[in-house]
Amino acid sequence: MSNGDVLKFMEMDPDNGYQYYELSQKIQSEVFDSAFIIYPQIELIYIINQDGKAITTKDIIQDEVKDYKSYYELIEKSLPENGMGALINSASVAPEDDQYITFVRRVRGIVSHKPRGILGMKLNTREISKLWGQMDLGDQGYSFIVDGKGNFVDKPNQAAASEYMNETVRRNLLVGEETFTARVGGMKRMYVSKPLHAADWRMVISVPVSELRQPILNIRYTTVIAGAVTLLIALWIAGRFGKSLVQPLKKLVRNMRLMEKGEWQTIDPEDRQDEFGYLIRNYNKMLTRLSEMIERVYEAELKSQKTELNLQRIALEQHKAEFQALQLQINPHFLYNTLETIKCYAVVQDSEEIMEMVEAMASMLRYAIQTSLTEITLVDELKHVLNYMTILQYRTQRQFELDVDIPPELLLHRMVRLTLQPLIENMFQHAFPNGIQSQHRIGIQGFVEDGCFFLVVADNGEGMTDEKLHAVREKLRLNQLAEADSHTMYHQGGLGLMNVHRRIQMVYGDTYGLAIDSVMHEGTKITMSLPLDGSMACIYEEGTG
Repeated sequence: MSNGDVLKFMEMDPDNGYQYYELSQKIQSEVFDSAFIIYPQIELIYIINQDGKAITTKDIIQDEVKDYKSYYELIEKSLPENGMGALINSASVAPEDDQYITFVRRVRGIVSHKPRGILGMKLNTREISKLWGQMDLGDQGYSFIVDGKGNFVDKPNQAAASEYMNETVRRNLLVGEETFTARVGGMKRMYVSKPLHAADWRMVISVPVSELRQPILNIRYTTVIAGAVTLLIALWIAGRFGKSLVQPLKKLVRNMRLMEKGEWQTIDPEDRQDEFGYLIRNYNKMLTRLSEMIERVYEAELKSQKTELNLQRIALEQHKAEFQALQLQINPHFLYNTLETIKCYAVVQDSEEIMEMVEAMASMLRYAIQTSLTEITLVDELKHVLNYMTILQYRTQRQFELDVDIPPELLLHRMVRLTLQPLIENMFQHAFPNGIQSQHRIGIQGFVEDGCFFLVVADNGEGMTDEKLHAVREKLRLNQLAEADSHTMYHQGGLGLMNVHRRIQMVYGDTYGLAIDSVMHEGTKITMSLPLDGSMACIYEEGTG
């Protein structure tokens, strides 16, 4: 439309035959031929000026018109007044030629800006349909174009007319329905149409409803199969992983039950280098050392029949062996319950909780089996209590915090190993028989008074009756070991109150030890007294005996 030769042609002298020939040759070679090469959809191009002169790639005169002047007047009437072009279905001038459309637009002259002619292009709808023919519409999907009267501009090749169009579909398209479903040819199909306003056409896509649902069904089946396979793999991995964790725990629990019956057997660690191997090795070490301590006690008893000079050494060895054996008497029930809890976590949870529990348990074992009689500090005992609380939290599935009120200058005060944690354990077992509630408290308080260092462990639990309190105080007064009556309430829960009281007096003398006060339904308070300067009544050298 902007080509100079085309604009000259619109205003040429109709009687100048030479100019017509010259412009016709230039336009044919420079305009028309290039357009055919670039756009294969073009079937025919023509330009007609208002004088009836025409340049065209082939004759376009139809039966309805006699010459190009009449054709120009016919076409010019169908163009909009705003100067825009128009698409017309060729069926309006050639009903038998239903596969072509024509695009027409007015063209101005080279001097005047008023329309002086028209430019027309006849387009092959089959070629145009290739533009959207690459869409994947499935095996039974297709697309077609209809004009404003419901006549076909482009038909699908793969289906008969009765399979894609009936009166229901035609009526919905004419009223402008963009999305609807209809049963055509015995099949329910979905139709989606969009208007092409320039030509008053509608492009329609038709797909069977069953094909639309098929991808969703495929996704559903694929998801179910993938989920089932993933679940089976996860169960297999979990079974293997759980077995590797549970087997050593079962061995440890079985040997602890035998230990309760008096049958002490070591466990083969199977060269495990993880926390379970560490726990088993420490368990074996504990059994070995306990056996050694018992043998030493027996040997000391036999040597007691010798001379008076040896009696003092034997008594000293007995005290030392007794102290070490008491210190190593870790309650098998507590270890059994703890390891049962670890086993449950190994099955139903990941390994982070197991790592934390095993590490806490290993720390408690390592702390307990040390036989050195050298005094430790209050900080060490508090760390041991913290490991115990970590394990207790997982066993009971309840959060519980201790109230600790100890001045910083007293944290390094020397004391006997394994004396504070048994008091805390005793309260958890007996102070709250109906379970731990949010109002329950256990507090630890440290202070100095009258030249002594005191540690007070108090709870607000059930308390004791006067009879039970009197019985416990009597046992403390008699200073008897708890083995004589291992099922009494003051022995259960760790090393037991009597063993703690006995070991304190063995180290610091009969002046120190435990004192207990309790009021029914108000709570219990246990007071531990130690010398302020930490001086020991009897001192054992390492490596003796």
